[in-house]
Amino acid sequence: MSTEAKFSGDSVIVGGGMAGLSLAIALHKAGLKVAVVDAAPLDSAMTPEFDGRASALAYTSWRMLDSIGVAEHLAPHAQRIEDILVVDGRPNDGLRPGGPGRDSLHFDRREIHSGEDGEPLGWMAENRWTRVALARTAEACGLSVFAPAKVDSMSRQGACARVHLDDGSWLEGAVVIACDGKFSRLREQAGIRTTGREYGQKALVATVAHALPHEGVAYEFFMPAGPFAILPLPDNRSSLVWTEKAAAADALRDMDPAGFQEALEARFGDFLGALTPEGPRWTYPLGLKMSERFIDDRLALVGDAARAIHPIAGQGFNLGLRDAAALADCLVEAKRAGLDLGSPAVLEGYERWRKGDSALLGIGTDFFNLLFSNDHASIRAMRGFGLGLVDKIAPARRFFMRQAGGETGDLPSLLKGEALSL
Repeated sequence: MSTEAKFSGDSVIVGGGMAGLSLAIALHKAGLKVAVVDAAPLDSAMTPEFDGRASALAYTSWRMLDSIGVAEHLAPHAQRIEDILVVDGRPNDGLRPGGPGRDSLHFDRREIHSGEDGEPLGWMAENRWTRVALARTAEACGLSVFAPAKVDSMSRQGACARVHLDDGSWLEGAVVIACDGKFSRLREQAGIRTTGREYGQKALVATVAHALPHEGVAYEFFMPAGPFAILPLPDNRSSLVWTEKAAAADALRDMDPAGFQEALEARFGDFLGALTPEGPRWTYPLGLKMSERFIDDRLALVGDAARAIHPIAGQGFNLGLRDAAALADCLVEAKRAGLDLGSPAVLEGYERWRKGDSALLGIGTDFFNLLFSNDHASIRAMRGFGLGLVDKIAPARRFFMRQAGGETGDLPSLLKGEALSL
């Protein structure tokens, strides 16, 4: 059993998922000495195994991935989102060839990014290809990755913090960053409480091929049980996020192919032609979980470790990247100034920057889920009126597009597409 330091530097990031690796690459390329520790080996991310899951990337998130050298590996596997249609549905309506009805809202990227080659509203990419792009970038830039390795605990030793591994060794830095998910062990060990609730819903995630092109249009189709999102992928394929009550979602997941095909066609409709499901189906429970604090003594929470929200607005991974961009700005600026990267002043600056945005989105997604996940006549009339009203007011449409794109408030450098350096 080893009882020595494997790494000593500026920061140790626990969790080599998409948010953790993005932050690590950004800090490493800026000139900080950083290490990542994860339970899975880095080369496992190099194998693009199909698991059906995909993520929407806001256009500011894409700027960040471009600025740290990840986008060049991801671009061949990513799809531009040109338009978003938000549709208030009815039971068994499906999306019919005539298109959305009067209770709909259309977001067109040309309103904020004109020209044929203007920035899209976002990008869609399967998680497998995002993991590959991040792993290739991490390997190419020489990032220190310790994996597979199991984190046991964290301790503080004077002006540094130690991440202890189960083999008795440790990694140390001025600050430890928890990117270890919504069940974060480091958050729990720090005694940081969470608040929130479960929705009694699950999201079924799957990929479907269709005969007709999607033209880069994303659909958010609201049904009484929850939203049904159709998100464009390359090559006449779309990613589905189908929200239902938990038991119904599990039943859809476990259906035989013929049964699922019938259920899919009934919900989806035929506006994109014949449908062919691809790969496995996944379900995961939905809820809201907010950490009461984003920091502790020499510890910062990033991504799902800080909060987990409903996928109704597709902001999960984007929030993690916004955390990463803000924390990277704070740490690089502190390093330039010769400050202690793990000091309360530095970490409190990060928490102030990110906590308000997180709370706003958490409350917003919670409200919209309650508003749209029902079929009460008076509420249906109110939300239909609201969608139609916003659709008629150009400044409101542009505001919501920029909000979803992450381009409101004080933007960190990486979200502007500006690389960081000491």
